[in-house]
Amino acid sequence: MESPSTVPAVELRISINETEPPIWRQLVLPETATVAELHEAIQCAFGWKNSHLYAVAGHDRAGKKRIIMGVDDGDGPEGTEVAASVRLLELFDAKSPGRSELEYEYDFGDNWTHEIEVMGPVELHENTIACLDGAMRGPLEDSGGVGGYANVVAVVSNRKHPEHKEAVEWLEFVTREHVSKFDPAAFDLVAINGQLGSLAQRLWPGEVTAADYEAILGPILWFLTEAQLDGLPLTSAGYLKPAFVKRAMTELGWDDEWISAGRVEVSTPPILNLREQLQEWKLLRKLKDRLLLTPRGRKLAGDSEALWDFLANELANPDSDAERMATPLFIHWELTGDEPPYGLRDQVIQAALHQGGLRTRTGGEIPLSWASDLYYEVTGSLHRLELWERASWTRHDEKLSDAGIKFLLDVQSRWDGRSV
Repeated sequence: MESPSTVPAVELRISINETEPPIWRQLVLPETATVAELHEAIQCAFGWKNSHLYAVAGHDRAGKKRIIMGVDDGDGPEGTEVAASVRLLELFDAKSPGRSELEYEYDFGDNWTHEIEVMGPVELHENTIACLDGAMRGPLEDSGGVGGYANVVAVVSNRKHPEHKEAVEWLEFVTREHVSKFDPAAFDLVAINGQLGSLAQRLWPGEVTAADYEAILGPILWFLTEAQLDGLPLTSAGYLKPAFVKRAMTELGWDDEWISAGRVEVSTPPILNLREQLQEWKLLRKLKDRLLLTPRGRKLAGDSEALWDFLANELANPDSDAERMATPLFIHWELTGDEPPYGLRDQVIQAALHQGGLRTRTGGEIPLSWASDLYYEVTGSLHRLELWERASWTRHDEKLSDAGIKFLLDVQSRWDGRSV
């Protein structure tokens, strides 16, 4: 097996100013990485949620003053540059360690200022990011800056404090964990590097290949191919015949995951859900006693690249306002592994819909049950694709495959500037 190539990289120590004990990380990134990619790495390494604006300010390796921001909205100071267009090699001379002329500021309300210091040059496997060391868990979002976070830590650890109960409730909502798991001194190098590895896959996924098309579209292509000649015969009740359902489960590799004794489609959700989804996408249609390819389905059945493109567009442009608001959120959760616990998930969805201005027809708040239905409806479409490392008709919390990451990033790229 060919060894991964190495590239010139820079080792940086990034410390949050005025924290006590100091909160810091030692990161290694390719020197060709952009400031936007450095920002993503800092967010990941400190456990920030990328919920606020940021800027990098100071002097570059030539002594020139630079102000670099994550968005180009025209509101920054004169001469502000866009983070995605500036590379680290413009700012840091890896051969001159000890420089600390740049600051990264995150959240202009809480003002989390990070000092960035060059430690020296290193070699790094291409398309990777690494954390070498660090200390303390990252602060909590929206905790009020250095002083506010220190107060939260003090109040949560003091059961006799009059604000203890309220602080605990807020902390559990923000962290999505029980207060007993909150440890401000925690630092898990292995976990951080795992998250940075996933981030690197998202930042530099590589070109989509023919193998990626086949990996993502496997069950869909199988179904469309089966229907290409004379279609698929249906029972008098309009369901696929048991012999076909049984063969589909076996050939798609789903037998071990479904223990139903029969192979009646109505009691075999893996096949029923996939077939109904293909009809919803207008790739299949019922005609009398058969399930036939639509003209669109016939065209796409033999063109994996065009089918990938069609499905990515379908997911990026859902019909309803609720789906348009929720889909970016759900795909963000899939890509980052940051989905809230089951008990909080529907509340987060409900809050996102309310923030987007959605209400019931009578003007009331969106019920939690609607948020739950929306989650299963949208993610159900994702689960008709083979996005995860292990072939499965349901994900079972599997890790996204490289092809799955590429597909979801493609969907994100079609949102025309929408963000989560």
